[in-house]
Amino acid sequence: MITILLVDDHPVVRHGLRGMLDAEPDLSVVGEASSGAEGVELAVALKPRVVLMDLRMPGGDGVSATERIVAAAPGVRVLVLTTYESDRDILRAIEAGAGGYLLKDASPQELAEAVRAAARGETVLAPSVASTLVRQVRKPAPPALSAREAEVLRLVARGLTNADIGKALFISEATVKTHLLRAFNKLDVADRTAAVTTAMEHGLL
Repeated sequence: MITILLVDDHPVVRHGLRGMLDAEPDLSVVGEASSGAEGVELAVALKPRVVLMDLRMPGGDGVSATERIVAAAPGVRVLVLTTYESDRDILRAIEAGAGGYLLKDASPQELAEAVRAAARGETVLAPSVASTLVRQVRKPAPPALSAREAEVLRLVARGLTNADIGKALFISEATVKTHLLRAFNKLDVADRTAAVTTAMEHGLL
């Protein structure tokens, strides 16, 4: 028997999930929680095979609750079940240790099979979620600036002119321009403002 804990702040949702899952001969809902904190407590106390976790709830979100459950009860598998599929939500949940990510428009059969797969230790992802993760993985790596190029851009961000930067770094103004042009090329931008903005977005400054 695969034991399940439901964590969702909506009683109607929990009631519907319990009805669907308890109808399966090999699945049994052993507990319900209405918040992330309560979900952590029950997961540690009941040690279900699978936790169905909503993401956004009052009193702590599902991501932090997932992280705490994975740390406190390593044998418990957390399966996110939510209406949200933003890139940020998906990545945060997977990074927190969730064993899968499903959307609430899944059919009862899809949900039951996902719970069984999670209990076996498999990773379960809704098709749209899998596509998002693949897209994230395929994102090109951020450009690599040399230490000097990054240093020049940091001074540009402070509002210094090329002449001021040259004096600060004890290099010629022409050398400053060379570093800037190289940085522009690596960042695929055409001006100083775009270079600073793009470098900051990539965490290079």
